[in-house]
Amino acid sequence: MKDNKSMLKNEGFQSVFAALICIIAGLLVGYIVLAIINPAEATEAMLDIIRNFANYPRTSAKMKYLGNTLVKVAPLLMCALSVNFCYKTGLFNIGAAGQYVVGAAASLYGALAWHMPWYVCILMAMAAGIIWGALVGLLKAYGNVNEVISGIMLNWIALYLTNMLLGTVSEAATPYTTQIKSVNTDALIPDLGLRSLFINRYVTLAIPFSVIIAVAVWVVLTKTKFGYELCATGFNRNAAKYSGMNEKRNVIMSLMIGGALAAVGASFLYLSGYEQWQTTQSAVPAMGFNGIAATFLGGLNPIGTIFASYFIQHITSGGAYLDTNIYPSQIADLITAIIIYLCGFVLFFKHLMNTKRASKGGNN
Repeated sequence: MKDNKSMLKNEGFQSVFAALICIIAGLLVGYIVLAIINPAEATEAMLDIIRNFANYPRTSAKMKYLGNTLVKVAPLLMCALSVNFCYKTGLFNIGAAGQYVVGAAASLYGALAWHMPWYVCILMAMAAGIIWGALVGLLKAYGNVNEVISGIMLNWIALYLTNMLLGTVSEAATPYTTQIKSVNTDALIPDLGLRSLFINRYVTLAIPFSVIIAVAVWVVLTKTKFGYELCATGFNRNAAKYSGMNEKRNVIMSLMIGGALAAVGASFLYLSGYEQWQTTQSAVPAMGFNGIAATFLGGLNPIGTIFASYFIQHITSGGAYLDTNIYPSQIADLITAIIIYLCGFVLFFKHLMNTKRASKGGNN
């Protein structure tokens, strides 16, 4: 009994348990929708989504499509870390989407217009993200402008500025940017054998880099004085100021780092050659917003966010295997959206477990 109680007290267990509730509920609702549309095929359809790349019988095909999923996990994880880092300091970085966009702009322009190598393009993306995050931070610290409002506005400004900038390096006959492999192969992130392992030319070092960065973020937030000051500012800005911390600097620094993380995530995707930017798009890419879901599903822990990012992308990619003659292709997006919605209740479930535990302790 004592072991069970100590397990319930463990924050890691609470996060995993709450995340599992969200996942199971999301899959259950998705299955109900599938059953309403066509009950005879609902079970197999749900299994197709869950299996994702495992739907292929050949190992080589499984590895290739697993690689496709991982290519998108890297930028999603970076956006999740951006949201996570800022949230720990009491800020809701909905502007991660715009920071992701300027990262795409800077890295692609550096690769296509200036013919820079991949590591310089990543640094350019990082610099753009830092500047974009700093704008939100300055408005918050010195103008008391809510970071959600300024972040949303800057998302759209980033989108249209990026469309204009990358329009100068787009293909003549299409609205898409020129393929990097055709003009500057040095801008493609190297793979060190990963492409051969996954039989997939888009799998690069971006994937292990993103995991290493997640671990580094965890270390900074939990094991360093700098991280302690940022978190203290998030808990109570006035108390942090009273204790001698520069709360304005911490707010700006937090959003600068968050901006850098999201922007580097964009460079990880576009410098793999997996996608080209469409210069006529009128919607901010969903990657930055999905990062919000991944960080909450991961229990606001950078390590948990690694697994949450993979799960969300796994389900999203799995939707491609639905029989579209029976089911609409948006079913996987619906399931993901439900899970994203339920992610908002992760903290509620943790609070509920702590409340029940406290009430039982009081009764004893």
